[in-house]
Amino acid sequence: MLDAMLRHPVRRCERNAPDWERAPVLRDFRFPWENRPAPATEFRALHDGECLYFRFDCVDTDLVLADGDARARVLGSDRVELFFAADLRLDPYHCFEMEPRGSVLAYRGRFHRQFDWDWQGPDLHLQTRLGRAEYRVQGRLPLAELRAWGVLRPGSGDLLTGVHRGEFCHGSDGTVQPGWMTWVDPQTERPDFHVPTAFGVLELEAPV
Repeated sequence: MLDAMLRHPVRRCERNAPDWERAPVLRDFRFPWENRPAPATEFRALHDGECLYFRFDCVDTDLVLADGDARARVLGSDRVELFFAADLRLDPYHCFEMEPRGSVLAYRGRFHRQFDWDWQGPDLHLQTRLGRAEYRVQGRLPLAELRAWGVLRPGSGDLLTGVHRGEFCHGSDGTVQPGWMTWVDPQTERPDFHVPTAFGVLELEAPV
């Protein structure tokens, strides 16, 4: 089943030294549920045998940043998202939603949309950069954690992953209009990243 899915390569790098110039760039993000041009989004990933490194670079000329606690700041803001699952049953899967100022919403889910907001994820080392018309979110996750969750099996480089972007904008009346961009078109009637069809495969260069 995974062999038929969209794949993106993740090259190996020196320990604690991700060379982003060597990382293959994923640019194929779209609005599956809207007929409008998608702002430029670039995703890169590398690994050094101990950590998965990732980076999003997003063009955004109408940045939406919400106030409140960490959860409100994430859910009400433009953001990027990574979901990890062991298999297409999504039972469970692990989610990280990250906004441009560095707030993170980490939770665990089970299909369909059964969320454990009290799940304590690992320490996510995150760095962000916020410009006037773009932002960057980059970080790292220990591969040991991914193995502990069962999403990265020893000897395998296949990592079932959802790679998404929440792209909000201000309407003419000042209200915030949500928009949802993703690498893999889920083929659902309504916006939903929490389905098996929203996942692709990050293919980690061996050995892992």
